[in-house]
Amino acid sequence: MEWKTLESTHLFRDRWFNVRKDSCERPDGKIVEPYYVYEFPDWVTAVAITVDGLFVFERQYRHALGITQFEIPGGCIDPEDASPEVAVARELLEETGYAFKEFLYLGRTSANPSTNSNWMHFYLATGGVRSAEQQLDENEDIEVHLFTLAEVKAMLRNNQIVQSMHCTALFYALEALGEMKF
Repeated sequence: MEWKTLESTHLFRDRWFNVRKDSCERPDGKIVEPYYVYEFPDWVTAVAITVDGLFVFERQYRHALGITQFEIPGGCIDPEDASPEVAVARELLEETGYAFKEFLYLGRTSANPSTNSNWMHFYLATGGVRSAEQQLDENEDIEVHLFTLAEVKAMLRNNQIVQSMHCTALFYALEALGEMKF
């Protein structure tokens, strides 16, 4: 079922986002063009739990939807990061000031595999302690909030977490914690 790429042209390149136009051939010989692909670096996110059993969340404004909302911490894997686990530990410390003792890889997902070229890797980070001040990027304005397990479940149940990949990570983390069964 795989398509053969006949030609690729980058239409736009920027620090965090590229747009590519492909010309493709399907196995039945039909040509598909143009086919647009959005290239992003891989992302990481973590369901982060403190030594006291509280879940670390961030509240921040998201301009594309024009909303301020709760999310779990995460970000892009930088070229200097040796692995997704290194990237998620760095993002947690930078965005929340918390360092974590253990990381369990929960899997990966795609925001939209028909158009996006990247993966979101998600982790369960446990044993968190506040060890530093936030070191936010220039355009980040992040409030750190701690929630109980019951509060997190209520937020999911009431559709208060709108970032779909974060919901996915939370459901896998709840399963790993024995709080949910498929």
